[in-house]
Amino acid sequence: MSMISIKPEEIVQNPFVLLGKQWGLVTAADGERANPMTVSWGGVGILWNKPTATIYIRPQRYTHGLLEKENRFTLSFYPEEFRPALQLCGVKSGRDMDKAAEAGLTLIKKDGFCWYDAAELVLCCQVLYRDRIRPEGFSPEEKSITSCYPEKDYHDMYISEILQVIQRKN
Repeated sequence: MSMISIKPEEIVQNPFVLLGKQWGLVTAADGERANPMTVSWGGVGILWNKPTATIYIRPQRYTHGLLEKENRFTLSFYPEEFRPALQLCGVKSGRDMDKAAEAGLTLIKKDGFCWYDAAELVLCCQVLYRDRIRPEGFSPEEKSITSCYPEKDYHDMYISEILQVIQRKN
């Protein structure tokens, strides 16, 4: 099967299923090394008249440092049989090992972006805005601050422009 470029508005997959149930990988690179990290929080939409993807990464993650250097990443989604690979990429650190090799994923590099060959859908993104989630920003009624941040290790939010969408052609 080959990969084709499509417009963001041609994506037919449900983003709630992609992110919340299927999961995906955020892949960032520093020019020498790429690192995949499992993601299940995020969103897609329109902001500042651009197609955007928003991801959330804790500052202690290896991927965070790569994003801070390069400002580019891919958000990619995989068939169900790759769930064990995505699980590994969510619990192991790229500082300690080559997660992609351990997970059996083969890197693809194209147009300054990296993703893995098993991907069904790839969003190639350029960071537009970042900010740290802060406790004072939560509504007083919101209870997820205590359940999602018991260690007070708040995520950084990255709002990015989707520059290209690549989809597997059946």
